[in-house]
Amino acid sequence: MMIYLRLIWSYLKIGFFGFGGGYAMRALIENEIVTPGWVTEQMFTDIVAISQMTPGPIGINSATYIGYVAPGVSSPALSGPLWGILGSILCTLTVILPSFVMVRYAGHYIARHRDSAVIRGIFAGLRPVVVGLIASAALLLMNGANFGYTSPDVIKSIVIALVALGLALSKKVHPILIIICAGIAGLLIF
Repeated sequence: MMIYLRLIWSYLKIGFFGFGGGYAMRALIENEIVTPGWVTEQMFTDIVAISQMTPGPIGINSATYIGYVAPGVSSPALSGPLWGILGSILCTLTVILPSFVMVRYAGHYIARHRDSAVIRGIFAGLRPVVVGLIASAALLLMNGANFGYTSPDVIKSIVIALVALGLALSKKVHPILIIICAGIAGLLIF
């Protein structure tokens, strides 16, 4: 049962300190769920990829999945689906609770003082931090789990990514079709 308290604590930290969306909080999520051994680095990379294809942000999607998996990983006695559903509900609610509370109370204050130099300064200071966190997430995703360890695999991965980018920038191909085609290309090539 201690696993649920550990999950709640981890997702409270993610909820409180995860500014800037999924990619900005990716390093924090990875540290909180890979380090304790709830998932491997490869599984985390898969969670990030799947979270991008499903509705909802990475934080909530990962919370739901990790909440389901972690109890069974930590103790065989908690490997049933009901324990996993309990973990999913707890983690999902825990990760959204800090944002809900902060937006509820800070939104009123910010709206009242939006012309304040302090508020403008806070947001001006947060922007470069969020950009840096997103850049950090991009660099962290450039790992062996995503690009393989051999040179030909890296080249193949870069070609798939460039073709997908070209299709996305052309705006003539629907993003879902790009995702499906990239998945099929990865299946056939690798």
